[in-house]
Amino acid sequence: MKNSTTGRRAARAAAVLTAAMAMAVAAAPLSGTAQAHEAVSGSLAFSGEEGEFVSDGRSQEFTAGSVEMFDVSGPTAQSAVGVTIVTPEGKRWSLHLEAPEGQKLTEGATYTGASRWPDAQPQDPRLEFGADDRWCTTSAGSFTVSHISYGPYGYVRELDATFEQYCNGSVLPLRGEVHARTAEPPAELAIGLGLNPEGKVDTKTGQVTVGSTATCNKPARISLSGLVAQTQKSGEAVGRYEGGVVDCTPGAPVPWNVAIPATAMELGFASAPAPRCSAASAGRTTGTTR
Repeated sequence: MKNSTTGRRAARAAAVLTAAMAMAVAAAPLSGTAQAHEAVSGSLAFSGEEGEFVSDGRSQEFTAGSVEMFDVSGPTAQSAVGVTIVTPEGKRWSLHLEAPEGQKLTEGATYTGASRWPDAQPQDPRLEFGADDRWCTTSAGSFTVSHISYGPYGYVRELDATFEQYCNGSVLPLRGEVHARTAEPPAELAIGLGLNPEGKVDTKTGQVTVGSTATCNKPARISLSGLVAQTQKSGEAVGRYEGGVVDCTPGAPVPWNVAIPATAMELGFASAPAPRCSAASAGRTTGTTR
């Protein structure tokens, strides 16, 4: 591009951009999956009559802080909750409560006719409770969600529930209750993607460059795509760009720019003032966003 004042003014005027920015942010690692978080307080207690398979006829209670693991998890759809406990002896207990397909777990609701996978049909709630060597082949039961609250991405913040399970066709019930509180959820990812209204046109190569800065409240990789358009007498010059990447870190705006070569345009951009030039930019995050 020419270094003369005239050249700079012409290039700037040719690529004055009216920003029409749309940003789609997708936190891929957190979408749809069950995220497990440690309970800072809570308990899981259960008991069964003599002959009941899972409890072995005993009463037990595990409290957060006294076991190796007390994790609570839930999908982003807020349709289920899971609790996993590992005792100091290394035994793993698991509880899974799930609403019928397409429904969220509702505070104050009692779910009857619950069974375990693969017997549970889409319209049925699911209840599964057992340990490493104490799982039902088939089961039936019910559960009540007294209280449940969520943070972002299905983060289960608080849970209070009771459940009743009948294992392998037995008439002997196992009854239990769970109470859990997790730490404050992590902040949701927030991204700001700017677009400088003054782009540049290289008068020698016809390459167009657009850019600005990105901001974020936690580390994120942002992929860029969009278009730059310029109305001319002979038609509209349009340049599309895709694949630009910004590695954003919190603390200060991170500069970004994308160059669109003349070969990517059906009609080259002019280096003289034009009636209209517009641009659109889209960003999508990839990688971890915790």
